[in-house]
Amino acid sequence: MRHVPSAVSSPRLLASAIGVAISASSAYAAEPAAITLDATSVNGKAEQAATEYKVDKASSPKYTAPLVDTPRSVTVIPQQVIKETNALSLQDALRTVPGITFGAGEGGNPQGDRPFIRGFDAQGDTYLDGVRDTGAQTREIFAVESVEVAKGPNSAVGGRGAAGGTINLVSKRAHLGNSLDGAWTWGSDQTQRYTLDGNYQFSDSVAGRLNLMTHESNVAGRDKVNYDRWGIAPSLAFGLGTPTRVNLDYYHLESDDLPDSGIPYSIPTAGSSARTSAHPSKPDDGGDSDNFYGLTGRDFRKSRVDIATFAIEHDLTDALTIKNTLRHGNSMQDYILTQPDDSKGNVNNGSVWRRANTRVGNTATTTNQTDLFGEFYLGGMKNSFSTGIELSREESQRSSYDVNTNTGGATASTCTPGLIGPNSGYNCTSLSNPNPDDPWNGAIARNYAGTDTKSNTRALYVFDTLELTPEWLLNMGLRYDHFDTQYRGYTASGATAVNSKGVASKGSDTSEFITGQLGLVWKPAENGSIYVSYATSATPPGAQLGEGSEGNPLGNTTDRAGNLLASDMEPEETTNYELGTKWDLLDERLSLTAAVFRTEKENARVQVNTTTYENIGETRVQGVELSASGKLTDKWQVFAGYTYMQARQIDGGALGAVNDGNQLPNTPNNSASLWTTYALTPKLTVGGGAFYMDEVYGNIANTTMVDSYVRYDAMAAYKLSKNVDLQLNVQNLTNEVYYDKAFSTHFANQAAGRTALLTTSFHF
Repeated sequence: MRHVPSAVSSPRLLASAIGVAISASSAYAAEPAAITLDATSVNGKAEQAATEYKVDKASSPKYTAPLVDTPRSVTVIPQQVIKETNALSLQDALRTVPGITFGAGEGGNPQGDRPFIRGFDAQGDTYLDGVRDTGAQTREIFAVESVEVAKGPNSAVGGRGAAGGTINLVSKRAHLGNSLDGAWTWGSDQTQRYTLDGNYQFSDSVAGRLNLMTHESNVAGRDKVNYDRWGIAPSLAFGLGTPTRVNLDYYHLESDDLPDSGIPYSIPTAGSSARTSAHPSKPDDGGDSDNFYGLTGRDFRKSRVDIATFAIEHDLTDALTIKNTLRHGNSMQDYILTQPDDSKGNVNNGSVWRRANTRVGNTATTTNQTDLFGEFYLGGMKNSFSTGIELSREESQRSSYDVNTNTGGATASTCTPGLIGPNSGYNCTSLSNPNPDDPWNGAIARNYAGTDTKSNTRALYVFDTLELTPEWLLNMGLRYDHFDTQYRGYTASGATAVNSKGVASKGSDTSEFITGQLGLVWKPAENGSIYVSYATSATPPGAQLGEGSEGNPLGNTTDRAGNLLASDMEPEETTNYELGTKWDLLDERLSLTAAVFRTEKENARVQVNTTTYENIGETRVQGVELSASGKLTDKWQVFAGYTYMQARQIDGGALGAVNDGNQLPNTPNNSASLWTTYALTPKLTVGGGAFYMDEVYGNIANTTMVDSYVRYDAMAAYKLSKNVDLQLNVQNLTNEVYYDKAFSTHFANQAAGRTALLTTSFHF
């Protein structure tokens, strides 16, 4: 049996440290705050702003205008929404943004967050404080201030990829003033979560902040699944309130989980062994939605993330600032998990093959980004601009485990009811009554053969919002990228791997591309805008470094004879056309937006015969988006949105033409979200949410799918005193059984059932 070093060294020690800090909070509060009256006033305004749903500006200087004047769809999930919905992960937070779905990881596509934005896989398009956060991860939320979602091609801002948009996480960083916030959450399914967020001002211009978190929970409605993690995020800031500011930030997260193996698809047509788009397969839990098809004695998932950031910012003048950000990050994940394999139609016979998926992955990234931004006048016209240079080095190493499942002599093709249990070495289990504690007697060995992928990025970019007149604004952005990447398959001894034809498993590619954005904004009133915009993105071969599903892979593709095919593919290109309007109403307390868009992906890599690939594919997504965020009254806040998308494959090439006209996977026609709260009294606030998702297909053939669903949440918060409050959240109020991730074949992931969480928070 296996022995894997634990990635989680001392979560209970961290929990104890948080407990000690909570116990000491009264002593901390008794100390006089060493800040001036003016600082107190500023902090008071900041605290008031922190409770608002409406956000006026994105954090990145690349967005050179307020959101109301930015000619593209941008949604900011503020801290107050994160808190009130009791979001515990990035996926939880993104649930409040319609038009985003999540895909499942399997095999070569790693476990971790896999969001789809406007029909395009955005697994590699997540950023931390404006810098790409490479590597497959399941991201936490304890050290995140807000989440910014930009929809539509966004390579001009983010670089390669970003075909459907980008997701930027804004960190909790040190600031002036003293504060101490802590919380402990206890809930159903043995949930225990402790967080601490303390900020201390050491002097007039120096401050430090520390965020701590420990979390343990099972999952409502799922047997055996559990998630344990802990994290720490210290931040130091020097020169606050002065022309030169320095930030030192570090982020560390470790997890140790028994991951969910999902629910297998069945074949709906009796007597058939194939799926069809006329009768797509749906998940089949054998009559019990709690069923877990994994093995507690074999399955695990461990991860670790470390990110260190050094940023220095200097005001050259009152209207000109230069900033340099240097970051090094490393993300690791190590897992063996069971895929409930239905590939031979065995599910229709009442049996499930426990196929093992394994991965040992490590991604290291070093990035230096320099930005110059500010304002200047030229010809009497105001320019709000940002320009910069990005240099990065990324390396991903991937290997696996050898899992011996032949102990009973059974295979996926022979998994039948007669082989359930010891006759197959417990590799074959029952669809209706699986036993996760089966005494699996297979063998596990580390397989040190794998793939090493490296890339270098050199990029230049410039953005400008030109005020032609007070009523007319021109928003422009342009970026040049030089992206070179190479991969090498290696054996357990470290030598370059070769295939059966004696061809070395290695390759490289260099891509140069220019992406841009252009928008014209008309302001019929100071508080509103109407805009038209155009934006592009480019996805070169190997863009995800093996850390996601590659539609345009670097190489290692073979023909039917086993010969490696050269990767001379061009970058895939995505173009977006958008017409929209934005208004700040009710004394600028409420933001309303509406947009119609059309996104076209061209130059997509498709296979035209058994040995040839060409850049001829095309897909198209067009639709409508509506959103509202802010205050309807002083007591009533709302955060809502609706998205309609018509997402279709237009040209799949000679071999993929059969799917032309089909709906793109992981892209619902309709999705909507609503979160709202009302302050019944100065102490009591109630709220709730409704989240709708249309049916979603798992693959482009439209032969696998999950049904539509509506999920309802509710919350109530009560202020016990100035410093202590309680919050009760009930998520999935009706205990709806639904699926939030659909894989192309084999399985879908079931979402959590009804979950109750009681949080006690203190603030000083």
